[in-house]
Amino acid sequence: MAHSLSAKKRVRQTIKRTLRNKSRRSRIRTFVRKVEEAIARGDYEAAREAFVRAESELRRGVTKGVLHINTAARKISRLAKKVKALKEAAAQPAG
Repeated sequence: MAHSLSAKKRVRQTIKRTLRNKSRRSRIRTFVRKVEEAIARGDYEAAREAFVRAESELRRGVTKGVLHINTAARKISRLAKKVKALKEAAAQPAG
């Protein structure tokens, strides 16, 4: 247990920051999941719209210090690749 006032304050700050970051991570995961669900359904328009929102959230996570920049870049790249593949699959004739 912390004894000094400054150590007690750091404990309080850590708890608050942990809760805030947990919420942000959860929000990011939700947006990413929406993209993946739209891709699984084969709905290109919904996937594209969800991807735009997810990309924004991932980049915001980097600025807030929740995600490393390379982690966000990797996730964005992989989602973009899947959305693009879905678009190309939808564009090909069904014959």
